[in-house]
Amino acid sequence: MKNMKISLLPLQADDREQFIRDNQEAFNYGAMIEFGLRDNHFEEDDEIISLATIEESIDNGTAYRIMQDGQPVGGIIVKVEGCHGELEILFVSPKAHSKGIGYAAWCEIERMYPAVKVWETVTPYFEKRNIHFYVNRCGFHIVEFFNSHHPDPRDTNEPSGDQFPEGMFRFEKKLP
Repeated sequence: MKNMKISLLPLQADDREQFIRDNQEAFNYGAMIEFGLRDNHFEEDDEIISLATIEESIDNGTAYRIMQDGQPVGGIIVKVEGCHGELEILFVSPKAHSKGIGYAAWCEIERMYPAVKVWETVTPYFEKRNIHFYVNRCGFHIVEFFNSHHPDPRDTNEPSGDQFPEGMFRFEKKLP
């Protein structure tokens, strides 16, 4: 999938609700694959990632729809300050998994933000697909493991690690 043709379009206000629903569907899919219907990692009823969390990321970052052949197949939210970038959210529709879309979207983000020299993101310990994607496909390195004994000092919403007490990995990618 080297030459995957995708585009990133800035999120439009009239697509915000669908973007949020698509994001929640993608995150819930990952949890269901790992845990089945017995999942207890929800931020709010039936949602791994809450409406408030997604809206905060959209409002404080820059959101894009990942488009393929004119159709939305995912989304990405980044927050950039100078040479530091945070990948807040990246999701691909479960129907479009394993087609190179996420990797193509990530390559496009790097192209769009050439001034960023350090990218950072986090993912729950159970998201094996994400861990593989960030480390083996995108070139990130695991640099920290947040858990109940080592909470994320920036996470004011979950100071005790209640949502993912088993942990969250923090990744960094340093560019030349």
